[in-house]
Amino acid sequence: TVYLMHGGGDDDTLPYRYTNAELYAQRNNVMLVTPDITNSFGVNTNYGVEYSTFLTEELPVIVRTLFASSPRREDTFIVGYAMGGNVAFGNALMRPDLYHTCIDISGGIGLTVNTDTLKKELDSEHFRRGFPLYNATFGEPSTVDGSRHDMLAIARRNIERGVLVPKFYFIAGSEEGFIGDRVRADAETMERLGYDVTYIRAEGHRHDFRLWDEYLAIALDELLPLARTPIFPDGERG
Repeated sequence: TVYLMHGGGDDDTLPYRYTNAELYAQRNNVMLVTPDITNSFGVNTNYGVEYSTFLTEELPVIVRTLFASSPRREDTFIVGYAMGGNVAFGNALMRPDLYHTCIDISGGIGLTVNTDTLKKELDSEHFRRGFPLYNATFGEPSTVDGSRHDMLAIARRNIERGVLVPKFYFIAGSEEGFIGDRVRADAETMERLGYDVTYIRAEGHRHDFRLWDEYLAIALDELLPLARTPIFPDGERG
């Protein structure tokens, strides 16, 4: 099962209308689960809507109850593009017990393991005036340290406790500007902390569906350690 997180301003239909995600899933024998998370950044927001709880606690129960979905961590993956890349990254860090591998494609806004970057964004006029939802979601910068939005603290705690953590891929286009810089910085920090990280620079790509379609195909065809055959209830592969 691959949980696929959509980008900001999108909904759950965009990955299927603007990419060939269904084709890539079909040829790899995986089920895609693409929830509608609006512009939530996939977190338990400061305005009271708990999107992370929905993604990591409620949705998996529904999927495993209604569909032929393996409950095992090694058969479960999370992928996202744009805002959804940060959603995938953040929730894989917060719930490493759920996912074997996480792929963050162009995740340049929202959760970041470089907590000071998030605090600077929250304190900037650009976000306060142009995108007040950002502060409504994450709160004031002075409240981030040690909070549920402090991914650096969470990442360090996983390592200190010896938690089994996912493999992480970070992918950014060479022409994505500050978004690419943010993705690369997350990859570098994660690697320094001791995580298994692969960073991929997609040459000639910008922040658009051409990049996301190409790398969704690569993710499903090559990067994710998928069984690529049916998985039967006894755990045997077809």
